[in-house]
Amino acid sequence: MIDLIKKTMLAGVGATVVTKEKVESLLHDYVEKGKLSTHDAKNLAERIVADGRQEYEQAKRDLTQRMQEMLKKANLATREDLAAFEKRLSALEEIHHKSAKHHHG
Repeated sequence: MIDLIKKTMLAGVGATVVTKEKVESLLHDYVEKGKLSTHDAKNLAERIVADGRQEYEQAKRDLTQRMQEMLKKANLATREDLAAFEKRLSALEEIHHKSAKHHHG
């Protein structure tokens, strides 16, 4: 029963981090209908918030990893790639300027 409530609520709120107050207000209906005691509702609220936060963090990690894999497959440059390229370009420009001055001087 408690797992079903938790799953239903997590499905309802999606991948957002839920606040304890929000969960408690949603559980209040179950308490009023006599399906949960106030004590159980408070414990469940804390558990749902903790689980929700963990699931959110995991989803964020999974998404980041998936995005990185997609970037690699698409052969797109990452920020690090661009930074390295800019460094090499600056170094080449410096060499070119020194060489040009040397030849024209």
